[in-house]
Amino acid sequence: MRRRSAFLVAAAALLAAACSNNPYPEELMRSNTLVYTFDERSPRYLDPTASYANPESAYTYQIYEPPYGYHYLKRPYVLVPKSAAEVVAPVYLDAAGQRLPDDAAADRIAESVYDIPIRHGVMYQPHPAFAKDEQGRYRYHTDHALTRDELGDKRSPWDFEHQGTRELVADDFVYAIKRHATTRIEAPVFAVFAEYVIGLKAYGELIKREDAKLLAGLPEDLQDKPFLDFRRWPLAGATALDRYTVRIRLKGKYPQWRYWMAMPFTAPLPWEADAFYAQPGMAQAGLSLNQWPVGTGPFMMRTFLRDRLHVLERNPNYRGGAYPCEGEPGDKAAGLLDDCGQRTPFVDRLYVSIEKERTPRKEKFRQGYLDLPEIERPEWGVGFKADADDSDEVRRLFEARKFKFPLTADISNWYLVFNMLDPVVGDVGPPEQRERHRKLRQAISIAIDWEEGYGRIFRYKGGDAAMGPLPPGLFGSREQTPGFYDPVTHHLVDGKVVRRPIDDAKRLLAEAGYPEGRDAITGKPLVLNYDFQRAITPEFKAENDWMVRQFAKIGITLEIRATDFNQWQDKTLKGKHQIVWAGWLADYPDAENFLFLLYGPNAKSKSHGENIANYENPRYDALFRELQTLDDTPRKQQVIDEMVAILQRDAPWSFGFIAWGGLAFQQWVYNGKPSILIRDMAQYYRVDPALRVRMQAAWNRPIYWPLALPLLALLAVLAWGWRSWRLRENATARRGAPAVGEAR
Repeated sequence: MRRRSAFLVAAAALLAAACSNNPYPEELMRSNTLVYTFDERSPRYLDPTASYANPESAYTYQIYEPPYGYHYLKRPYVLVPKSAAEVVAPVYLDAAGQRLPDDAAADRIAESVYDIPIRHGVMYQPHPAFAKDEQGRYRYHTDHALTRDELGDKRSPWDFEHQGTRELVADDFVYAIKRHATTRIEAPVFAVFAEYVIGLKAYGELIKREDAKLLAGLPEDLQDKPFLDFRRWPLAGATALDRYTVRIRLKGKYPQWRYWMAMPFTAPLPWEADAFYAQPGMAQAGLSLNQWPVGTGPFMMRTFLRDRLHVLERNPNYRGGAYPCEGEPGDKAAGLLDDCGQRTPFVDRLYVSIEKERTPRKEKFRQGYLDLPEIERPEWGVGFKADADDSDEVRRLFEARKFKFPLTADISNWYLVFNMLDPVVGDVGPPEQRERHRKLRQAISIAIDWEEGYGRIFRYKGGDAAMGPLPPGLFGSREQTPGFYDPVTHHLVDGKVVRRPIDDAKRLLAEAGYPEGRDAITGKPLVLNYDFQRAITPEFKAENDWMVRQFAKIGITLEIRATDFNQWQDKTLKGKHQIVWAGWLADYPDAENFLFLLYGPNAKSKSHGENIANYENPRYDALFRELQTLDDTPRKQQVIDEMVAILQRDAPWSFGFIAWGGLAFQQWVYNGKPSILIRDMAQYYRVDPALRVRMQAAWNRPIYWPLALPLLALLAVLAWGWRSWRLRENATARRGAPAVGEAR
């Protein structure tokens, strides 16, 4: 009996497996849900003040609404209002406070004033931070602060009985700007904002003093710190003129500010949310803006299972947007205007589960179980295109299943970063030592054959070798124009730009004090550390093995120190890196957004900025400050050319490659258009769940022959059992029968 039961269980299991290989519930597939994945780890920061990483943008841009955004379809990119009622031009004032003409010279402009009207009637998502009782008092903070017992086992805002909302007001934008002065969390753009927002730098010093008072006498490792209420201290550069008008005052002229207003750094933040999450026990319970953002955008976080699953649902208080009716040539033929004027978002839910490796993610997409592999990564379409180019069978399969791989050349780059604070590769020590370190960086930059690696080998995520920090598509970039190249790493041969020979790299390495890759004094081999920002999966192992070989060409041993992205962020923040892999997807379409990555005051390990190299050059920094005041003029081109030449010589980066961009969509996903800048894309995607279910069934038909195996096995057992029974019966009958001649 036990044997028969075991076989029946096995048969049932095989039956279930044969009938469906869908890793997701059928009701999910039938619902109006967009299904895709994330890799490795959950986002570290969803707090808009701290979040500045591409994997985090897949969530923050769906939840928060900055004043501005970008038109979804138009190229070149065009700013459009989001939480603001309109995109405004600044008013320029001189030192006496008198208005200047719009074309006034930058040296005459003492102040730029932005008066931004806010949309009326915009409501925040439901959240317990807004919940009030019958007397109008906050239920969960301020008038009645939560105790630990009342918090209990709550681990989500949705565990609270009461939810509330309120209207967006100008003061919420003011609070968000002030909050960049915080000492509590990483604020990566504070250094940039403090240079321009009037009074913000001094405000940061004030907040440090006030926060020290709040924390006096408390343990340094205390998780639950008293609420730091930025409403208490005014900031001259950010004020609310009335309920629906916010004024931002900047020092001098800074045309790029309009682009910062299209990022979550300037999105409104309600003080109630900040106060709610500051209460005792919240941090330990995983309740903070980093897991549970509070916004006015089309979606809100409904499920946050760390390193497993994130579900964003439609914000019921979202007023709805309108799908655009204009685009660029070719959009209409591609069906991108079919939903003209329809209300967004189209989907009710974003279902994002973890998938740690590329291969199973690709296979799930091929089977139809993912609507797109990943929402924010721009190389999936390139990878699938490469697969199709390598195999006629794969190409025919992709065509039969009507996969969509829209491609684009967009504004991004990938590169290798040298930490300028490092005693071996950095810009440290007396002048002669710094010069040797520069030659070491130059030698490495020559040795890394980016044309081979990401032009011919790793085509699934590759691109064109870069000669500088600026990708094409930006004013001032000379990338991919005739005659432009990096004279340190390349030269002209028969009129063609080619990488310098490896002997040039070896000569520089010897001049740096490491002939044949050994210290000229001690004779010890040169070993450098390479901090890679991902766990080493099989596909990443191949890339890292290739990088090791590049260094080995000139006798340098490269040690791989792979981490996940969150740990990599910690390491670079503390300055404990030596050489790292990095990339930048444009925040806004201006050269400043790439050149600021090497601006001294924006150093990662000193100022928590995005200058991971911790590079500092007085001339470069002076030119950068001038660049920030310039419109797209010949003088701006001159400044950019000189800045790029400085970087080519100093080599704080090995410039890497300009990536090709592309996305991958199933045939039932509509309105997909690749873009680096547009990160609130989910509200524009539309799915056809019925078609999805039909195609999944067609592409994954049950295989019935395995069902015969348990049946045959069961029949064999029954036959063996019957035979055994018959043998026992016959044996018993023979033993009980009388002997021949015996009387009965």
